[in-house]
Amino acid sequence: MRVAALQMNSGTQPGPNLDQLERLASEAAGQGATYLLSPEVSVVFAENRDGLKAVAGPWENNPAIARIGDIAKRLGVSLHLGSLAVALPDGRFANRSVLFRPDGAIAATYDKIHLFDATLPGLRNYRESETYAGGDAAVVTEAPGFPLGMTICYDLRFPALHRALAEAGAKVIAVPAAFTVPTGEAHWEVLLRARAIETGSWVIAAAQAGTHENGRSTWGHSMIIDPWGRIVSELGGDGPGIAIADIELSAVDDARGKVPALANARRFSLTLDASGPTLFAREDVSA
Repeated sequence: MRVAALQMNSGTQPGPNLDQLERLASEAAGQGATYLLSPEVSVVFAENRDGLKAVAGPWENNPAIARIGDIAKRLGVSLHLGSLAVALPDGRFANRSVLFRPDGAIAATYDKIHLFDATLPGLRNYRESETYAGGDAAVVTEAPGFPLGMTICYDLRFPALHRALAEAGAKVIAVPAAFTVPTGEAHWEVLLRARAIETGSWVIAAAQAGTHENGRSTWGHSMIIDPWGRIVSELGGDGPGIAIADIELSAVDDARGKVPALANARRFSLTLDASGPTLFAREDVSA
């Protein structure tokens, strides 16, 4: 099966972003890809809640959703929208990933669980929770050809989520993202490869890249990683492009057979010694 990660440089208005997405999707489909993943905030990359309010609509009758469904249907592909902002009644937004089937219908959705509230050295504070409401449900769905685990960006730093997806049957994990340059340069590749190795899964990571209208700069380097942790396709960080690769699901069984970390995991308890701060792990043999 041929898959593609669509690397974008999204701006603050939906129209040009959807045009860019359609162009990249058409190019990837023309190269034989049947599953296409776009980055986080593909439709609108606004700077704050006020910027989103001007352009992001509710889930019902959403014109961006309708157009992307039409693109998937026209191309006959599984088109995975990395995420878009969906207006909620409380004034915040859901950061929602949407998988479209080749007939244009919606197969699954996932709302980003982990919100990026952090202060980076030399940069301003990031407070996603001021704009977005976090989700509370992990999602594994059947994409045409493989079971797919859905994540978004900052979720990458939480290995328990990825392990849960793999234990629930996912053989491919999608990571749409908009990593900052400092965190991307330091952690992007190593985290993606670690998640692939830990779970024995294919990882498809589609990223935003370059300098954006809102003043942000993102790392890019979209890539596809096999279950042994090898990068099989990778882009740079300058702007839009396509990372494409042929994946074999048998590689998942092979990797998990060689290093059966999922099967070998054991439950354990954690005890705090009353005499000091040292932590002692004790296996729960009854589990």
